[in-house]
Amino acid sequence: MSQKRWPVLVTRRLPAPAMERISGRCDVALYDGPGAMPRDELLKGISGKVGAVTLLTDKVDDEFLDAAGPQLVIVANYAVGFDNIDVPACTRRGVLASNTPEVLTDTTADLAWSLLMAAARRIAEGDRFLRRREPWVWGPEFMLGVDLHHKTIGIVGFGRIGQAMARRARGFDMTVIYHDVYRPPPEVERDLGAQFRELDDLLSTADFVSLHTNLSPETHHLINAERLKRMKPTAVLVNTSRGPVIDEAALAEALRTGEIFAAGLDVFEKEPEVHPALLELDNIVILPHLGSATVETRIAMGLLAADNLIAALEGKRPPTLLNSEVWEKRASRT
Repeated sequence: MSQKRWPVLVTRRLPAPAMERISGRCDVALYDGPGAMPRDELLKGISGKVGAVTLLTDKVDDEFLDAAGPQLVIVANYAVGFDNIDVPACTRRGVLASNTPEVLTDTTADLAWSLLMAAARRIAEGDRFLRRREPWVWGPEFMLGVDLHHKTIGIVGFGRIGQAMARRARGFDMTVIYHDVYRPPPEVERDLGAQFRELDDLLSTADFVSLHTNLSPETHHLINAERLKRMKPTAVLVNTSRGPVIDEAALAEALRTGEIFAAGLDVFEKEPEVHPALLELDNIVILPHLGSATVETRIAMGLLAADNLIAALEGKRPPTLLNSEVWEKRASRT
């Protein structure tokens, strides 16, 4: 496309540096209302646009693509995850799709590690206890948690964030085991001191289990009642990947009955809803999807989404493209 001001949709206000980069090159239709952009407004807003910056709350499917029209060039997702985007549908229609990986790896790993420690040491429970102004006195068995150091951590999903968790675990002298359908090169395993295990073996061995897998039909309810029963009664489970990877009703029951010691969740099965049974439990730490929520990382995500958007509209390959076959097909025509 020629260098001009392109009409684009941004479905939620991004950090200022990203908005400035986009508005410097584009005519921006911005949804600035509370919460997620309503579906009817999304479908109306995308009409006639050549690009869009979307969030996980925005479903990009055939209906969205129909509403956009054939001139749509790119959907740039402001997230590392992209289960809100029907990538095959975009590919069929020649629409580029991108995400924002890498820039949030360490920030998300930091948050996952925070959940591990908070759940293991009952940090949130202790905070709530004091705020209730409960009478208390220090005692040898008062509000005991479990140690992290010298324990075994099981990492499910050994991509960028999973490997960042392994690096953190080494600082606590932990044994690192992992499961992934794709094993990394041997040198990665060697450098991180990580050992591959089948999932059920990992669950029965690990003292801490941290989930970092994509959401797919295969990983939906990957952690269910049967697999929770395989875990140690002293185990801590953390999920910063996607909510539906865990059967929340089964998790609530496992926590209530003491099948596992504690859990920490940053994502939920029917987000933003939280299973009501989880809200009644003290042995779970819950956060409102804060994995990438630092000033620096959210700016970096926004700038990467902007770069993906503008590159595509300039006829260049977006830096973090999801459907490279669309780009290759376009490039073969030039």
